[in-house]
Amino acid sequence: MPKPLTVAVVAGAALLTRRAMRRRIKASPLWPWPALEEPVSGRPRSRALRLMVASRETVAEGVVQLRLEGHDLPRWEPGAHVDLVLPSGLVRQYSLCGDPEDTSSYTVATRLVEDGRGGSREVHEQVREGTELEVRGPRNRFPLVTAPSYVFVAGGIGITPILPMLRALPAGTEWRLLYGGRTRESMPFLEEVEKLGGDRVTVVEGRPDLDALDIPEGAAVYCCGPDGLMATVAERWPGVHLERFTPRALSGGAFEVELRRSGRTLTVPADSSVLAAVRAELPNTAYSCEQGFCGTCQQRVLEGEVDHRDELLTDGERADSMLICVSRARGDRLVLDM
Repeated sequence: MPKPLTVAVVAGAALLTRRAMRRRIKASPLWPWPALEEPVSGRPRSRALRLMVASRETVAEGVVQLRLEGHDLPRWEPGAHVDLVLPSGLVRQYSLCGDPEDTSSYTVATRLVEDGRGGSREVHEQVREGTELEVRGPRNRFPLVTAPSYVFVAGGIGITPILPMLRALPAGTEWRLLYGGRTRESMPFLEEVEKLGGDRVTVVEGRPDLDALDIPEGAAVYCCGPDGLMATVAERWPGVHLERFTPRALSGGAFEVELRRSGRTLTVPADSSVLAAVRAELPNTAYSCEQGFCGTCQQRVLEGEVDHRDELLTDGERADSMLICVSRARGDRLVLDM
């Protein structure tokens, strides 16, 4: 039987107490702004860094690469990502695609998403050489596990976390890559990937044909790319390792949320989030990524069972808190310390 594969999940702890964090944020003239990393269960999350964009390069149609320079930067392993706090305050996650041994810079790449939520457009239009950005991390919830062989499936910009993995595989390792994109010109790092893999790399213009993909027994399967591609791969190979920076789709019924300190009770519709309902009543409630990654909207839960859908909190944190941008109630009621 094939060895079971696992989906990697990153969790961490924090540096400041919740009260200290709130005092520090509210004292800022820029309030509300993305929260600093919080403490919670003993293991510190990586501190925030201020890094300068040393170079900005177009590496494919609609794709720019940023190299951010610093000194003695935290080391990382293939699959890791960082959070970038953009000039507007938006927080977005980008996979590291440079050299893990380079402690003087981090390299990320992003594709312009015309109908996105604004983060990629801000990077493409406003971030230039000399721009200073706050960087949080690195974190790794997509680590390269030990396996007898590997199969990688990448779609477009989804090659970014996979590229450092290909570079890191020991000589003689059995691996294959299926790399799809709209056109060859739109596929970042294509030339390097083909040089690394030779005939182990299959390049497809358009949607990859998964029917032709043979998975050896015991192979670790990795996939990163558009949601549709990852959903299809996950359906075929349930143990696949996935890297996604979008929340799970809203699902489940409506429920009530009591804001204990505010004395208000809200209804959260089935097609909306706790954050949206709360901000309708308390518009100064802090938030940023709206995807369950940054932790800005973390709130204490006093009563009720939470359906946790974030990619950040530890089990200890989940015992009495939630990220209200993505997580929901398992029952019909939650009570928050707000």
